[in-house]
Amino acid sequence: MNKPHRGTIHAIDAEVLEHRVFPGRQFIVRLRAPECARAASAGMFVHVQCGPGIPMRRPLSILRVSPAEGWVELLYKVIGSGLLALSRAEPGNTVSLLGPIGQGFRPDPARPVAILVGGGVGIPPLMFLAEVLAHSPGVRWEPNAFFGSELPFPFTVNVAGGTLTQLDDWKVPAQLASNAGLAGCRPGFVTDLARTWIAARSTTERARMTIYACGPTPMLKATQKVADEFSIPSQLCLEEFMACGVGGCAGCVVPVRIDGQRQMKRVCVDGPVFDGTAIAAQWQPGIS
Repeated sequence: MNKPHRGTIHAIDAEVLEHRVFPGRQFIVRLRAPECARAASAGMFVHVQCGPGIPMRRPLSILRVSPAEGWVELLYKVIGSGLLALSRAEPGNTVSLLGPIGQGFRPDPARPVAILVGGGVGIPPLMFLAEVLAHSPGVRWEPNAFFGSELPFPFTVNVAGGTLTQLDDWKVPAQLASNAGLAGCRPGFVTDLARTWIAARSTTERARMTIYACGPTPMLKATQKVADEFSIPSQLCLEEFMACGVGGCAGCVVPVRIDGQRQMKRVCVDGPVFDGTAIAAQWQPGIS
């Protein structure tokens, strides 16, 4: 049986290079992990041991990588004792991680207009993808980002422009949404922003689009409704509780519909990125 993830997951004692704290108990940690940085693609994650005496690892999406400098960055919000312990790691400490793990986004050159929809801690894979597309040679990608959060963004916000400075630097247009009254954000849901933008485009323009999304399940459901409404293909990156994180325990399986057949897939190694129509099967009454 073909197992494409074999030989690609590295066990690394990664040195903490930087650890920055942001409002809302959010952190960005930069780790020296050259093998992971070289092999990672947007949508993949690492499985991190948060501290001594905490046996269960935590899956964290990859925010950015530098293969040349050998580091990866992870964005996380402290929820529970594990991530609280990780938040106390200081530069010079080491953190055990497994990665990169999973199947990432698969940008389609035939549809170069990439609609990036991210919510909360689901934003990192889309930031990763935005940077990749902005700097990819050959294909002239046209990424457009729509990010939502109820906590202050752990990035510099261009309040006047309603975007993120990092995306401005990459020349990626963006719109921000929040129901928490955050500066630079439009009130409402991020999926409403994306839908309004797509609805204003012609059928010809929509034929060049793919939607890429990551965030909480309600947001993914709403994103898939937009994709269905305008007949745009989508790729959804799922968030799921995991035990082993490498496909052995089958604790993160979800039902999908492929070629008309209901199948069970592991989010860790079969995903976390799935075709939107396949994963939407679990949200249809009577199917899941």
